[in-house]
Amino acid sequence: MNPTRSSLLQLTLTAALGTALLASQAQADTDLSELIAAAQEEGRVDSVGMPDSWANWKDTWADLHEQYGLEHMDTDMSSAEEIAKFKAEGENATVDIGDVGISFGPIAVSEGVTQPYKPTTWEEIPDWAKDEDGHWVLGYTGTIAFMINKQLVPEEERPRTFADLVEGDYSVALGAVGQAAQANSSVLAAAYANGGDENNLLPGLELFAELARQGRLSLADPSIANLEKGEVEVALMWDFNALNYRDQINRDAFDVVIPADASVTSGYATIINKHAPHPNAAKLAREFILSDEGQFNLAEGYARPIRAEHLTLPEEIAAKLLPNEQYANARAVEDFDAWEMSARQLPSQWQSQVLIHQQ
Repeated sequence: MNPTRSSLLQLTLTAALGTALLASQAQADTDLSELIAAAQEEGRVDSVGMPDSWANWKDTWADLHEQYGLEHMDTDMSSAEEIAKFKAEGENATVDIGDVGISFGPIAVSEGVTQPYKPTTWEEIPDWAKDEDGHWVLGYTGTIAFMINKQLVPEEERPRTFADLVEGDYSVALGAVGQAAQANSSVLAAAYANGGDENNLLPGLELFAELARQGRLSLADPSIANLEKGEVEVALMWDFNALNYRDQINRDAFDVVIPADASVTSGYATIINKHAPHPNAAKLAREFILSDEGQFNLAEGYARPIRAEHLTLPEEIAAKLLPNEQYANARAVEDFDAWEMSARQLPSQWQSQVLIHQQ
């Protein structure tokens, strides 16, 4: 690392964040210069559920290392596993920060495993996308999409709607329902498409039960490794994951489409461990994630920044995303309390109403 360049980058970001503070009159929980100094003294930040391949986290960790000298290590896991780890370790915590689906943010608070921090860009973050006390805050949004292996699914069978899914001969994978926010949101999107809502996931569960009865529900994890090996024919995934994986594997081998009948737009929120061993580094990481530079990093990873209305994305980044018209029938969660309750019930419902039919 070039010390001179690092110092200049640090000063530039600090100045930019300071300007944002004055412009928005947001109240940071800690003076930025003090926070940076404290974070640098800690020297590292350890995360869960924020791997390099997800939403381009690798550039954020690289920037935090280059600009502030923070070392980093991530352990990938689902939203539920992150919260369970925070709770199980308690005061003997080994990790500082995690990234969980929005429905898991209030759960983390209710479990008492988080600490608050409001970044200087707080006022530019929509109210629905943050805990009022700063215990969780969305960094980016995603919309459930179909990722279709064109080499395994004939063109005439490639689904464009949830209704199409039950008519094909291909297998459909969505991952660990009840544990992963991506999988849970896929069920909600299917419910939307079939007349359900946050209070009523049964229409979505019935769609996947029908796939199970047909022997077409795949239990494979829609990971980049499984997609690359051809073990997944059609996957339900966040658009940012699907676009990223497509471009990493072979852009021409996959279609990525937002289901035209309905989909759900949701997001992921950072949570800072109540007993974080490096609390100031975790707060600085959140500060950076919500800065312009951090938001550009997420967009580079195909995720829509939560502060998108206050940003002008570089053309080369904007060109990587799907056309806006594909999102015409995608909608955000409207009843968060109902969705939180439904998400809590999903593990047992998935077992009793879907997997029971698995052949």
